Amino acid sequence: MVVVSAMGKSTDALIETTRQACEGSGLNADFDDVVAMGERTSARVFAAALKTHGVRSLFLDPSRRDWPIATDGSFCNANPILPTCARLVERHVQPLLEKGLTVVVPGFIGKTEDGRITTMGRGGSDITAFVLAQALHADLVLLVTDVEGILTADPKIIKTPRKLDEIAIDHLIGLADSGTKFIHKKALRYKTPLMDVKVVSNASGDLDSDGTLIRGGFLQSLIVESNPDPAMAVTIVGKGLSESPQTLSRIFSEVSKADSHLLGMSVNHDSAILYLPMRASGSLLESLHSIVVGDEKAQAMAVKNDLAFVRVKGVGLEDTPGVVSDLTKALNSEAINIYGIFTITSSVVVFVDLKDEKKTVQLLKQTLEKNHNGQTKAP
Repeated sequence: MVVVSAMGKSTDALIETTRQACEGSGLNADFDDVVAMGERTSARVFAAALKTHGVRSLFLDPSRRDWPIATDGSFCNANPILPTCARLVERHVQPLLEKGLTVVVPGFIGKTEDGRITTMGRGGSDITAFVLAQALHADLVLLVTDVEGILTADPKIIKTPRKLDEIAIDHLIGLADSGTKFIHKKALRYKTPLMDVKVVSNASGDLDSDGTLIRGGFLQSLIVESNPDPAMAVTIVGKGLSESPQTLSRIFSEVSKADSHLLGMSVNHDSAILYLPMRASGSLLESLHSIVVGDEKAQAMAVKNDLAFVRVKGVGLEDTPGVVSDLTKALNSEAINIYGIFTITSSVVVFVDLKDEKKTVQLLKQTLEKNHNGQTKAP
């Protein structure tokens, strides 16, 4: 089975032309219907090329009754309805594959229950591939692109990046958070833990060529969990701390020597706050204090004990409009003070007083269930 994207910059051209022609009319079904033409054309061309090379092939089109990708009506950023897609794939696509046909599907496109064309936004073709792979219980999805794989850095910035042989999805989502859009986070939501994804280059001409293997997957639900161990916040103040990598290096070195680890860290010009497991307090605090009295950039330190570490996890969580505001408002409504908050790699972490731990977990779950589709679950 093959999922194809639009050729070249055809989608960009369709978007620009349609926006100019329909200026001021907003984004709607007509817009999606036009923009989808790039992928629909690619599917026809690819299926014809396969036939030319003696491969029995068939392209599916959203105009057909056997179209397998059903979505909601969020035009330009539609979401697949997975149970419906699974039923349609089993009913219409699986029999074609069992007959030995190579089925070609235009990516990026969906169709609403009432038959209107939708597009799924950035990463749409990958979403199509992952949804079909889920429904077919596929072990592997091959992404054939114009690059050799996922690199250690952006080649536009770093001169000699190295290709990764393998990467875990939680590491990849961290790269996506920082602006790397090789695979969009929305698409990664539809990759299951049992589905491997391999990125290979089209220049090799061989689907078995070396590339990058992406392993793992995300739970589809939002999870609220607390760390079983109490935490503490160590605040070090000084002058120009953020301008002194030597001072920060000494701090990190002492944490490492104490066989401890950072739960989080916040640094600005004149202070650094370390969030650490409270069990490491004794000798580590003495060592950190020695930096305070011996380093000209540091001046004093304070310790806040008995903190709870509570985390909300879910792929793309930080892209959900208003989620951080909703969580902080919920805690504020119950007079629960936040001693630290971080958003990174599809999670939101808050540090609160240990006595408020259970109440915080309960409030965050209730808030997400009320405002964000009720997708929370217990860890």
